[in-house]
Amino acid sequence: MAMKRVSRVLIGALAVVGALALCAALGFALVGVSARPEPPALEAKLARAARHLLIPRAARARANPQPANAEAIEEGMEHWADHCAICHGNDGKGDTAIGRGLYPRAPDMTLAATQELSDGELFWIIENGVKLTGMPAWGSSSGEEGEEEEESWDLVHFIRRLPRLTAGELDEMRRHNPSSREEIEREREIEDFLAGDRESRHSSGKKHRSDDKKHRH
Repeated sequence: MAMKRVSRVLIGALAVVGALALCAALGFALVGVSARPEPPALEAKLARAARHLLIPRAARARANPQPANAEAIEEGMEHWADHCAICHGNDGKGDTAIGRGLYPRAPDMTLAATQELSDGELFWIIENGVKLTGMPAWGSSSGEEGEEEEESWDLVHFIRRLPRLTAGELDEMRRHNPSSREEIEREREIEDFLAGDRESRHSSGKKHRSDDKKHRH
């Protein structure tokens, strides 16, 4: 019975992958390799089904070993803002320059299509990435467990938080977003200006004290 069940799963997975490959081939033939068009609904549905079947069942069934406390969510939020928001946005809706340009588009992770995935599926996707989607593998290439896995599990907790993010949390995340070169240069100019202003006030203060001494004498 077990062998028959495995065979049915494999046949189903191969059928979905084959249908997806056929859709992709037809898509390439009709519109070329441009990432500009929106993926057809059927293609997106088949791709999600194939991903689900091709993630090992044991991986999908894994429970999050990290406690879902405020510390874990905060760690996940900071990691998201620094590593993930450039494609997915701080709010997880994918409405960024990169997210809109990917094929398929970066998903709105506040919606059921993501939120209904198991913790194990989300963790596996973070760690291993997904081919031909722009989603990279963030896990250690050595396959060793440790701090990197904890970060990924914290991210899973934060992904669950995405539909309920507050304005205050979004403001906090902006502090952790990577700065562009222009922003870094602007911050340096402000720091230099403030440093020069402080130096000017310091020199002016010294001059006033010197003048006061001369007057007293």
